[in-house]
Amino acid sequence: MKYNALFAVLLSSVVLIPMVHAEEAPAVLEIPTLEKDFVGAINGFDKAKIIAQFGEPAKADDVKVKNTGKVVASIWQYHYINTAADGSYYETTELDFIDNKVVQVVFINNDGSEGADAGKKYDVPSQNN
Repeated sequence: MKYNALFAVLLSSVVLIPMVHAEEAPAVLEIPTLEKDFVGAINGFDKAKIIAQFGEPAKADDVKVKNTGKVVASIWQYHYINTAADGSYYETTELDFIDNKVVQVVFINNDGSEGADAGKKYDVPSQNN
């Protein structure tokens, strides 16, 4: 009887321990570059980790509160960091941040430059006005 109980405990340990480990999500150490994987993972990374992997963005614009100068949003553009399902690269990837988190990703098949308004900055009015 004692051996049956010991056998049952050992058997359940062998069966259940791998199942527990299989349910744990693996830690993502590197930001994936395939478009769907990138979109699914990028909001788990802050600006510092994004810069650590991809370097400084090719273009960065900040949206600031007018009276305080506090940055409330940012738009970053990188070139040739993401691939489509067929393996081709998107020329530009735009990351839109609120505070330090990515809230939107845009894949663009051009260099991301705009027309006559390129470089125009917009200030968000403070709530004190």
